Amino acid sequence: MKNQVLLFLLAISFQIAAQQNTVTGVVTDSDNAPLPGVNVMVKETTKGTQTDFDGQYSVVAYQGQTLIFSYIGFKSKEVKIGVNKTINVQLEESSAALEEVVVVGYGTSRQNRATGYAIQSVASPAQIKRRKQKAYHQSIAHALQGNAAGVQVAEEVSFMKIRGKASIKAGNEPLYIVDGTPIRKQNNTVIAQLDPSKIDKINFYKGAKARSLFGSSAKNGCIVITTKQGNYQIQNDEKYAEITENQFEHVSLSPLSTFSIDVDKASYSNIRRMINNGQQIPVDAVKVEEMINYFNYSYPQPKEHPFSINTEVVQTPWNKDTQLVRIGLQGKTYQNEELPASNLTFLIDVSGSMGSANKLPLLKSAFKLLVNQLREKDKVSIVVYAGAAGVVLEPTRGDKKMEITKALENLHSGGSTAGGAGIELAYKLASKNFIKNGNNRVILATNGDFNVGPSSDKDMVKLIEEKRKSGVFLSVLGFGMGNYKDSKMEKLADKGNGNHAYIDTMQEAQKIFGQEFGGTLYTIAKDVKIQVEFNPSVVGAYRLIGYENRMLADEDFIDDTKDAGELGSGHTVTALYEIVPKGTESPFVKPVHDLKYTSNTTTGGTTELLTVKFRYKKPDGDTSTEITKTVKNALDQISPDFSFAASVALFGLHLRKSQFTNNSELEDVVQLAGAGLENDNQGYRAEFIRLVKSHANSL
Repeated sequence: MKNQVLLFLLAISFQIAAQQNTVTGVVTDSDNAPLPGVNVMVKETTKGTQTDFDGQYSVVAYQGQTLIFSYIGFKSKEVKIGVNKTINVQLEESSAALEEVVVVGYGTSRQNRATGYAIQSVASPAQIKRRKQKAYHQSIAHALQGNAAGVQVAEEVSFMKIRGKASIKAGNEPLYIVDGTPIRKQNNTVIAQLDPSKIDKINFYKGAKARSLFGSSAKNGCIVITTKQGNYQIQNDEKYAEITENQFEHVSLSPLSTFSIDVDKASYSNIRRMINNGQQIPVDAVKVEEMINYFNYSYPQPKEHPFSINTEVVQTPWNKDTQLVRIGLQGKTYQNEELPASNLTFLIDVSGSMGSANKLPLLKSAFKLLVNQLREKDKVSIVVYAGAAGVVLEPTRGDKKMEITKALENLHSGGSTAGGAGIELAYKLASKNFIKNGNNRVILATNGDFNVGPSSDKDMVKLIEEKRKSGVFLSVLGFGMGNYKDSKMEKLADKGNGNHAYIDTMQEAQKIFGQEFGGTLYTIAKDVKIQVEFNPSVVGAYRLIGYENRMLADEDFIDDTKDAGELGSGHTVTALYEIVPKGTESPFVKPVHDLKYTSNTTTGGTTELLTVKFRYKKPDGDTSTEITKTVKNALDQISPDFSFAASVALFGLHLRKSQFTNNSELEDVVQLAGAGLENDNQGYRAEFIRLVKSHANSL
């Protein structure tokens, strides 16, 4: 009898064991991001587990039992166990999500250089131990990972992603308040990467509570941070190359003025962004030539050379004792269908510093405008870089717009910034797919904040000078603010046979990739240099307005090994000289002794004011062509175009706090610009006047 009972019990135990399963799976949110710390319980039992940092779980249960998945801020979900031993679950965010999380810092551990936090929400000892092992306390966001619903951090990214009813995307970023001061949303990425050791407490508010406490600006949530010092201020980490303003030069001592053209336009759109945001404008952010060249002028199309040459001489509008000379170039305009086949390599910065709405999200939208312009004979590759560099789109025909757009849409920010590695890979790919007699170009889009590998301005210049030998041109597009590195971007474009623009809005993207598509991407002349010789019989002194970073030694003009600027299809380039007529006294021109060993005899007579020479190479050439034009010594009536160019120059001088404004006012800028509104089909000149007035009202 005992044996029969034993056999019966044994059979039952085998049957029960046969019905038990080890169920595994992954728990994610609506964005398919893994959820760590999700409670997985077997219904009506005490058995359960939690998901790990990859959202994975494993639990032993019977077939037919029910698993309950619960996570703070998300709707619980029940799943009945069937034959399948793998159960993947996607949790839906709850409208009754967690309203507030408070994080209190309790000091820094010197041993592991990581900050510990006491977090007022559910967390198991195993989770805390694993976080420490993975150094997940190196940022604010990591302190919240897995403990507060609605906060997720991608590995290697010190940036908070707050989930509510939708993940953070362009336009629905949370409000940050640091030490009682609301932070502009464009600086959110700066705040999200605060050093945790400097933080005393974080309050995280969501939903109705955020709106009731902080108003409509907190409709997407609010993060209130209290630092230990209590007086945090945003540190502007933007960098600009130092500019020493050009002074007046004595013609008797230095009759030649030599410089490279500059088709970059970044300074104006960057300054516009600062004025619109109510920011102070760093003096070195103001490059007068880039402001002037942002606008198009009505120069005639060329007939023989790649560009036409145009000059004009007037009395300086803000100084009756001097004259203003305008030298303008008009590049030949080609229609899109006339341009050669393009081999374009998009080099896109997807590092953590590109996370805010005016960086990677704006970048992706801007590049879609470019993609819409591509033809079947064009091809596009996409290289991205963060902590490392990689190819996300192999060469793809321009008519496959959906495929290219999908690759752009899939880009997400995170990690450090190995810009040097990205440049290496992009040029390698561009060279591999080089189109002979085509338009081969790398288009770099970044905020310039490189921090892995070769990253200094000097390192980048050395790298790009080597790469330009490949015959691949470069366009540099700047995005973002707060950590924008204009100095690096300018040097890359300058040394990489390219151009530099700053995109702050979709309007600017449309200008660059729509209206000026050919000029942005297709070079018609390279190494374009200008040398002006002034007639000492009629000119006492002169100064070039702007172009401080483009000055060349006089002997570089005929040296074909010296690099200079590129001119694109349809581009206009304008340079202004302010000159002091001979015999006219000026407080800006100090007297010098007559030279003992050099004769002051002149042979030019008085009918000529100056002679201007131009040298350029064809895009694939190594030898320069030279053009010469003589300017007569006679004043013209100022044209509307010249009046507007002069207004932009004068505004730039005011922004730079120049000594050469001659007691003029911003109202003088407005009047000059108003006289030049006749060629304003796109409204950019009217916008300039509004910008000047806005700046004047802020002073």
